[in-house]
Amino acid sequence: MTLASQPTTLAGMSFAFIFKTLLGTLLLPPANGLLLLCLAALFRRRRWALGLALAGGGLLLAQSLPPVATALIATLEQRAAPVLSNAAGAQAIVVLGGGIKMEAAEYGGDTANERSLIRLRYGARLARQLGLPLLISGGRPTNADSSEAEAMAGIIEREFGVPVRWRETESRDTADNAAMSARILRSAGIHRIVLVTQAFHMPRAKSLFTAAGLEVIPAPTDFKSGKRESFAPFDWLPQANALQTSYYALHEWLGILWMRLAQIVGPSASPS
Repeated sequence: MTLASQPTTLAGMSFAFIFKTLLGTLLLPPANGLLLLCLAALFRRRRWALGLALAGGGLLLAQSLPPVATALIATLEQRAAPVLSNAAGAQAIVVLGGGIKMEAAEYGGDTANERSLIRLRYGARLARQLGLPLLISGGRPTNADSSEAEAMAGIIEREFGVPVRWRETESRDTADNAAMSARILRSAGIHRIVLVTQAFHMPRAKSLFTAAGLEVIPAPTDFKSGKRESFAPFDWLPQANALQTSYYALHEWLGILWMRLAQIVGPSASPS
């Protein structure tokens, strides 16, 4: 599910979810560097304020450099499994929602965002190749008119010509994606799935779906690190897309850490 998805109403938010969202926002770029800069400005008369400011600026700079961003995302993609080559025994394909673009005027309302479209395209390709039924999982973000699953199902059916057997529309994060999708699939007698999501998201998604009782065949897509071994001189200049890649990588590592803590503490906490 989308990195920014939230429950439909404020009342539906648990304390753990609110705490997790706030903490994640502060620890991820660009807020992590900006927070250090704000603290340095607040305590500018202290001897250590200059060092804090340099640390904040340096952190923002590092996260904006393509070599750094590529190295960060590679630590996840190397754990994602290679491109799918064997789906023996699979009974269904699960495509995870990646977010909604709300009020898209050219489409007359909410539609899937870029991450969701990448997953949809690969899911449609696999559905044709493997001839397996499709489940799309994704709840309704705050202020959205429809769930991710509904928006994505409409696109894949109308534009890709691939039918959707099941829609999971109540989840608010990846842990919910796994638990709620597993309930739907088990009721249909399905226990072995092909799971489609971005390569950087696959390690955590696979762990959660496995914990939900499903056998998972990973089908990662949208590899960002590739096999790149060298960088051009201009790649050592800060770039906005590199900052976004660093955000994705650090978000996933925070999610993995939160997942580990949730396993220790109990089911009340879950990663997004």
